[in-house]
Amino acid sequence: MQIAYYDEPIKAFLKVSEDAIFGELAKRHVFALEYQQRDAWLGQIRLLKSVLSSFKLGHIFFEFAIPRMGKRADIVLLVGDVVFVLEFKVGAGSFDRSAIEQVHDYALDLKNFHKASHDLPIVPVLLATEAEGTRQLDVTFAPDRVAKPILARIEQLPDLIAHCVSLTGSPEIDIKSWKEAGYQPTPTIVEAAQALFQNHAVEEIARSDASALNLSQTTDRISQIIDHSKAQKRKSICFVTGVPGAGKTLAGLNIATKRAQEHSEEHAVFLSGNGPLVTVLREALARDEVARNGTTKSTALRKVSSFIQNIHHFRDEALRNRAVPDEKVAVFDEAQRAWTRDQAARFMQAKRGHEGFDMSEPEFLVHVMDRHVDWCVVVCLIGGGQEINTGEAGLGAWFSALKHHFPNWDVYISDRLKDGDYVSDEASTQLLAEMPVHPYRELHLSVSMRSFRAETLSSFIGHVVDNRPEAAREMYHHIHDRYPIWLTRDLDRARHWLRSKARGSERYGLVASSGARRLRAEGLHIKAKVDAASWFLNDRRDVRSSFYLEEVGTEFDVQGLELDWVGVCWDADLRQKSGKWGYYNFRGTVWQRLQQKERQLYLKNAYRVILTRARQGMILFVPKGHEADHTRPPCFYDETYDFLKSCGLKDLDVA
Repeated sequence: MQIAYYDEPIKAFLKVSEDAIFGELAKRHVFALEYQQRDAWLGQIRLLKSVLSSFKLGHIFFEFAIPRMGKRADIVLLVGDVVFVLEFKVGAGSFDRSAIEQVHDYALDLKNFHKASHDLPIVPVLLATEAEGTRQLDVTFAPDRVAKPILARIEQLPDLIAHCVSLTGSPEIDIKSWKEAGYQPTPTIVEAAQALFQNHAVEEIARSDASALNLSQTTDRISQIIDHSKAQKRKSICFVTGVPGAGKTLAGLNIATKRAQEHSEEHAVFLSGNGPLVTVLREALARDEVARNGTTKSTALRKVSSFIQNIHHFRDEALRNRAVPDEKVAVFDEAQRAWTRDQAARFMQAKRGHEGFDMSEPEFLVHVMDRHVDWCVVVCLIGGGQEINTGEAGLGAWFSALKHHFPNWDVYISDRLKDGDYVSDEASTQLLAEMPVHPYRELHLSVSMRSFRAETLSSFIGHVVDNRPEAAREMYHHIHDRYPIWLTRDLDRARHWLRSKARGSERYGLVASSGARRLRAEGLHIKAKVDAASWFLNDRRDVRSSFYLEEVGTEFDVQGLELDWVGVCWDADLRQKSGKWGYYNFRGTVWQRLQQKERQLYLKNAYRVILTRARQGMILFVPKGHEADHTRPPCFYDETYDFLKSCGLKDLDVA
């Protein structure tokens, strides 16, 4: 992705003709040039030549790339040591909220992900060329030196630039170094899916610094395996591992889109049993397709649905139609969560009427792909500590199916697959040891990208849920400056904090475990299921959106997705008691202790999931309880609150 369609010193820009500048923009524009875009560029060029005529220093960029969002800012100006992000609304007489959020997002993106802009003041400016009246230009900087968006008329721009530059008095930006600085975007999975669907390369939208294994390396290794399998007519399966938030789903979407675009005859498909994830991705891509291409919503959804499918629908169709599937490449997200033989048989017999069904879900899925007579490839994306539901098979069912039913398949694994985070039980370990495998380091993603401010967040959360407060405190010492985590006993205070932290279109919301039944006393009804697409995608005006802080997402709603700021609501289902975690389920009118190790693990993982959803920071709400309510006395919550404080967290109420 080119950094900009046009960039020159302001002095040179003023000397060049409007037609020459327009020609440079048109030459680099890869899409059909519509008259609205042509008129917008010509208007911007004419206006900027007029208002910047007194500036002899500085640099101007037209159509500056914002890789994480797959978009371009109209103008970026570097004057003195200040970065100005300008968004034009040519012909507009007012400043709409979405445009204000957009220019703010561009500025925040530069601050967070463009290395040379980390320490510079950044001023987002929205210019409505037909706005009436004189506007007061108050420049207010946040602590990270990103200004609150300024709404201005074009003729006010020179005074605004001069005023902002006078506030700093620092040396001018080194233009060459600024242009060459690394850009390390970390998109949300929705942003990434939209960019990949628009044919952006993963290198353009994902970080690739030395501390993280480049996602493109993972894609390249899988592509090599696919090409080898095709050439040698082999059937292969790959197991890709990664820490929470490392980009496993992004890697899966990347390989599916890349193969679909470059090898359409393979009919590559991305499959997930995570219903909310599939719903949100499909809806986001369909909305984006409608906005960009003007197609109908139903047409857009059909197009998207052939590429992203619910794994259970894929399974049911394969049962109904015994023909060879169209898909030669199938990517299974969260493959360790596929169903066991008992769970799959029970469901298929009771709910689908398949009396003779007697396979685990992994065995059946490989069986379906094995219908191909020549070659095929299955890619399994594996997360550690993500099992949150009864009947999830883990990796043992995959290994058992391959060893006993498909021994001729080639098995490629991450060199970290044998770690305890992924294969922990003795039976699975033994099965893996008995199979011929090809290990590759590129099939492991080791660094979290979700929490771009704190790559060690997953380790901190691991110490918390594993009851290691001293290790958690030590880890939090390394992240608290960049990734705030606060405690509160006041839900309204938590809501206020979330609203105060979000800027631009940054998203916030409340989450809790699905077992947090007594949060109902706080006005949070866990059993009222959220509409995932509305909760994750709709704007602040929609009461169904996460922004309203009324509906609560559970681990089942949010796994695989993320928000910028999160309020984690902690109930008595997981509580500290005498220095250990106690595991409980609320039945009827009482809490019952969970005795089964498996169910304890699911509950612990539920908290692991909700505690790793925030990209930028979170606040943990621990209720005070009530002496008059036997289902939530203060003692059910106070020890948990004290434990979290011992992990290094501070109470917002007393800060």
